Amino acid sequence: MNFIKYIGIPMVMVSILFACNSKEETAAEEEHPHEEETNSVELTEGQIKTAGISLGKIEPRQISGTIKVNGVLDVPPQQLVSISVPLGGFLKSTTLLQGSRVQKGQLIAVIENPEYIQLQQDYLEAMNQFEFAKADYERQQELAKENVNAQKTLQQAKSTYQSWLAKRNGLMAKLKLIHVDLSEVEKGNITSTGNVYSPISGYVTEVNVNIGKFVAPSDVLFEIVDTEHLHAELTVFEKDVLKLRIGQKVRFTLANESEERMATVYLIGREIGADRSVRIHCHIDKEDKELLPGMYLKANVETGGARVPALPNEAVIDYQGRKYIFIPVEGEEHEHHEEKQTGEKPAENTHEHEEGTHYKMVEVQIGNSELGFTEVTLPDTLDLNIEVVVKGAYSILSKIKNSEEEGGHAH
Repeated sequence: MNFIKYIGIPMVMVSILFACNSKEETAAEEEHPHEEETNSVELTEGQIKTAGISLGKIEPRQISGTIKVNGVLDVPPQQLVSISVPLGGFLKSTTLLQGSRVQKGQLIAVIENPEYIQLQQDYLEAMNQFEFAKADYERQQELAKENVNAQKTLQQAKSTYQSWLAKRNGLMAKLKLIHVDLSEVEKGNITSTGNVYSPISGYVTEVNVNIGKFVAPSDVLFEIVDTEHLHAELTVFEKDVLKLRIGQKVRFTLANESEERMATVYLIGREIGADRSVRIHCHIDKEDKELLPGMYLKANVETGGARVPALPNEAVIDYQGRKYIFIPVEGEEHEHHEEKQTGEKPAENTHEHEEGTHYKMVEVQIGNSELGFTEVTLPDTLDLNIEVVVKGAYSILSKIKNSEEEGGHAH
């Protein structure tokens, strides 16, 4: 009896321990339920017909490669002009505002400076002295031919003539810088103002002065941009530079715009910046005067085509951030898949169950898309010659989602 009593104690302890372990396992199972999602479904012939499901094969297709880049609209240096006054002065008048349209040669400002008066006086004096020196030099040349005057006198006349010629030309150039009418000055009409004209046609983008302000030669009064020939300035990272070629097509969209525009690669930068990128200059195929420099854009540079395995776009579905396709599964393969998931052999079909077709969801990797087709990469376990659902893939996905919501298996 004592022997049985002592044997019973360990047995009870083992039973308690086993019971505790069983409870822990049950709790663990409740805490971490089976998370494997349904990835196949069975559809009857009627459901297949209603969903419009059809099969096809992966085919090699010519699909252009693209590089996704960002950039801005910009203008060439010759079409962005900063207006300054070479001789400085006070701004007497202007009608320009930001956004104003100006034409080439249009009067855009009047500058006033008392020094302009002195320049014109000096110019008139130089003109008179030049004409006198010229006449004297010509006379000395005639006398020299007859050996009437000394050679030294001729040389002095020539030197005086050339000095006044240089001075007159220098003052003439200065007066041209401030656009003073020389014909009026030569008539004795001296002015204290100089005109400023627009060197290009375009739009005023900056106005940095006001009436009465003194502007130095280094100050920028206005900036004018010609928007008729904007280009797309793209930033391409170092790793993609070798894929670029002059003449490649670029598809781009502006911010808050869905319509794609086209451009062509015109120049490729030859210097890598601090951010390991290269600037690419592209000409816009269809120019638009309404566009403005500095607008941000997103672009795809077409880097050339290659024959790659591809499927119609509608054959590839997006589910929870991943890409999938559906393939039909033979009966034996489906039963093996079901047995692997549940650990039990599937029940044999009865007359009450309508025989259907099983479809399995397979994750794939995608590449570029073009003309309704997308490059796909299958898992290593699948052959490229398999049949794939090319129409009705989203109908199959809906069937799987509905089955999951009902808490049952779709297959």
